[in-house]
Order: sequence, then structure tokens, then C-alpha cells
Amino acid sequence: MANISLTDEQVIDLFKQLSPDRKRAILLTLAEDAQSRRDERMKYAESQLKRLCKEKGLDWDLLSEEEKEAFVDDLIHEDR
Repeated sequence: MANISLTDEQVIDLFKQLSPDRKRAILLTLAEDAQSRRDERMKYAESQLKRLCKEKGLDWDLLSEEEKEAFVDDLIHEDR
């Protein structure tokens, strides 16, 4: 299969020419892809938070939601 290079504007122009059903299918595909990448980022972030908790003698899984929020807030504002 040959590859072609298009500018963003060209892609948008082509998208505008599609039928409403094809536009919807493409948007759903893009949304699914974005959700998948979000899930991957969240798993990575949680693994990093668990590692940081362990370094401080805490267990992320045993913390309440309030304690988790406070832990993250402390990480963000370490310079206080």
C-alpha cells in the first residue's frame, strides 16, 4: 500500500466531503483511540504513584480517596 502525505487542512477538507455516517464512524474510531491512550497513561501514572507511595512507606491501594488527593497535592506542591 502506498503512503501519501497530506496537510492537516487537506485531511479536514476530505473529512468534510464524507457522508454523515462516515464522519460519525471516523469520530468514533478517533474517540476509541483517544480513550485507549488515556487508559494507558492512567495505568502508567498510577504505577508511578504507587512507586512513590512505597518510597514514603505508604500503600496506595490502602489510602482513601482523600488521602490519595492529599498525597498528590503534596507531590505537586513539594516546594511549600
